[in-house]
Amino acid sequence: MQKIWSLVLGTSVLLLASSVVAKDAPKAFVVVNESVGVPVFPGDISDRPYDVVGEVQAGVRKATIFSKEASQSKIYKELWERAEKLGADAVINAKYGDSHVTAMSWGKTNATGTAIKFKPAAPAATPTP
Repeated sequence: MQKIWSLVLGTSVLLLASSVVAKDAPKAFVVVNESVGVPVFPGDISDRPYDVVGEVQAGVRKATIFSKEASQSKIYKELWERAEKLGADAVINAKYGDSHVTAMSWGKTNATGTAIKFKPAAPAATPTP
């Protein structure tokens, strides 16, 4: 009986350890905005061809009237969460305004952007002899 419990405990520890390791692994983005850590950019990307996946919108709320305004990093991360669900590689033309009070929050910042997916790189042309 003790062998069974040891086996169950050992398996549980291995499963827990593997899930912790999997969460700590950094995500590999095609491109990344170094200042915020996600692929969301305030401008356009002109050095690579891409297809537009769609528009993304996010609203970041303050918890209380005394809470700080939402940071650019937090706003961009919210935009990226929505774009990632669409299968996008990046968000371009990200814009957000000032926080304003609504009926449901003490302050809300609205943000928009364009989700894009990069086209595969064209194979290099081989020179003919």
